[in-house]
Amino acid sequence: MSTATQQNAGARAPIGDLTAPGAILLVSCYELGHQPLNLAFPLAYLTQAGYSPVAVDTAVEPLDDAAIAAARVVAISVPMHTALRLGTQVARRVRQINPDAVIGFYGLYAWLNADYLLREHGDFVIGGEYERPLLDFVRALAAGSDEPVEGVSTRDYRVPPSLARIDFPMPERASLPAMKRYAHLMIDGTAIPAGYTETTRGCHHTCLHCPVVPIYRGRFFAIPREVVLEDIRRQVRQGAGHITFGDPDFLNGPTHALRICRAMHAEFPHVTFDMTTRIEHILKHRDLIPEFAQLGCVFVVSAVESVSEMVLDRIDKGHTKADVVEALRILESAGIAMRPSLLPFTPWTTMEDYLELLRFVEEYDLIDNIDPVHFSIRLLVPPGSALLDRPETKEWLGPLDEAAFTYTWRSPDPRLDALQQEVARIAEAGEAAGQDYEETFAQIKAAAYAAAGLEVPPPVRRDTGVRRRPPRLSESWFC
Repeated sequence: MSTATQQNAGARAPIGDLTAPGAILLVSCYELGHQPLNLAFPLAYLTQAGYSPVAVDTAVEPLDDAAIAAARVVAISVPMHTALRLGTQVARRVRQINPDAVIGFYGLYAWLNADYLLREHGDFVIGGEYERPLLDFVRALAAGSDEPVEGVSTRDYRVPPSLARIDFPMPERASLPAMKRYAHLMIDGTAIPAGYTETTRGCHHTCLHCPVVPIYRGRFFAIPREVVLEDIRRQVRQGAGHITFGDPDFLNGPTHALRICRAMHAEFPHVTFDMTTRIEHILKHRDLIPEFAQLGCVFVVSAVESVSEMVLDRIDKGHTKADVVEALRILESAGIAMRPSLLPFTPWTTMEDYLELLRFVEEYDLIDNIDPVHFSIRLLVPPGSALLDRPETKEWLGPLDEAAFTYTWRSPDPRLDALQQEVARIAEAGEAAGQDYEETFAQIKAAAYAAAGLEVPPPVRRDTGVRRRPPRLSESWFC
């Protein structure tokens, strides 16, 4: 009888020695092109407790059959939709090669899709603060305990995600693939290896479409400054000349963020960084922006999402089109580029909204600031989404497509559904061909105006003849 069958029967036999090298296998599939912190933290937690886990990042290295066959517990990191799609493929392969392995998923999208994952692919899921629950579950498996573990849902029982603050260990990166195999900062014709860390978990805000919200519900935790700084120090020793602060919002705790940046700059004045923060926070903390620039900030990712007031209101984004314009001005005055992320296709988007977005991008000279894939992004509504709590959602929501990890929906304007598919095709083809962003944008613009039945207006000409590409990471990213 397999381990999974034993769990379904309600009796768990001791799984044996999980301290043996490779008995625990941690897998990451996609984490936006950076060395996975979602491997480094659990690696540290498990290693400190006497285990010898093996970690594999399938984005840059193969997962061989021998590692799968040797594992008794396989935990797959799924912090986002793309990672989950790839992660279920890994789980399927693990089940074929090693049917007795206990397979689980951890991260935001694990808990959101728990019912489907536990029925079709895995034996456990962990959401929220995952390190302590994972360790406790490993210990329970080793002891053969059937008792529920805080933060861990199985086929036998469901529990809420754990939001208990953990003791953050120093991330364990020594066994992970080399820094040079991940995204680089592209700036002034130079490629600089980019490291990655986080200063907080969760988010203070509750945007309705965000996958962080159903888990953290407005809470966030600061990671100790000494842990963050030592993690940066170790990555710089490995060759990083740039650091991505990947917090859901770096300015949730602005004082914490500023102290870390000051300390990093004092020790490594040559190291640059980027951060993600809300338009609202750029405006609120405008007095801090010049100092962040002096400390090495070269670009800011901000979830602009749309310039339609209707769309921004429906997702409770907390900013307006005018706020975006002001945020651009604040960043530009400090010498920092904005890299907007977009959500152009929603149930409320009109054709005019999409054309307005394209005009806005041209008017404010943002073509080179936006990865073309962002012009194709379609609203995901995963199980547990805060959008499901809104009564008006039933007006447009379709059935749940469990295997796609989202509820379905269609635009009231069929032209927009067709346009979304065409823009996705254009963006993918442009990325594969290494096409210039301006050329890809021109093709997207032509497709949009054709869908609207309108003549394509001429491109907006820049005031200057010099085209200076803004800093960016070498890998286009999407959730």
